[in-house]
Amino acid sequence: MGCCTGRCTLIFLCTLQLLAALERQIFDFLGYQWAPILGNFLHIIIVILGLFGTIQYRPKYIVVYSVWTALWVAWNVFIICFYLEVGGLSKDTDFMTFNISMHRSWWREHGPGCVRREVPAPATRSLDDHSYISVTGCIVGFQYLEVIHSSYQILLALIGFVYACYVISVFTEEEDSYRSK
Repeated sequence: MGCCTGRCTLIFLCTLQLLAALERQIFDFLGYQWAPILGNFLHIIIVILGLFGTIQYRPKYIVVYSVWTALWVAWNVFIICFYLEVGGLSKDTDFMTFNISMHRSWWREHGPGCVRREVPAPATRSLDDHSYISVTGCIVGFQYLEVIHSSYQILLALIGFVYACYVISVFTEEEDSYRSK
């Protein structure tokens, strides 16, 4: 087999998806974003399954991967809508943390060019409230960084879906040709 086959390309795409998901997982852990952490964890497992299926010529595993990529695209579209506040969604809710903490996106306070300054809280408020952190000078808003991350995930998932379908058809075609001989 040549090096530029659909199989090799799918292996490369799965590797890129793993790297992108691990990078995203790290920043979601830093921001205590539990919903994305769970989603990333499932994504990593399914991408590894798809990678294994591609390497070991197991089309059923690749089918699971391709179905998951459709769900992954839907999840990332939701995240884009969430951070851009489309359809009544608000990035200021505690949805991403399952309402168990006041944490937000790590990029909110640590984006490129952001200057983080803590403002003293009044005695009547809780010390855990994040509204007493002033962030200024950000080159790019945190919501746009989250949208960029999700857009990249969507791009990789869509290309991975196309190549997964192609590899499945090649594998099943090879199986059929072996059975007819």
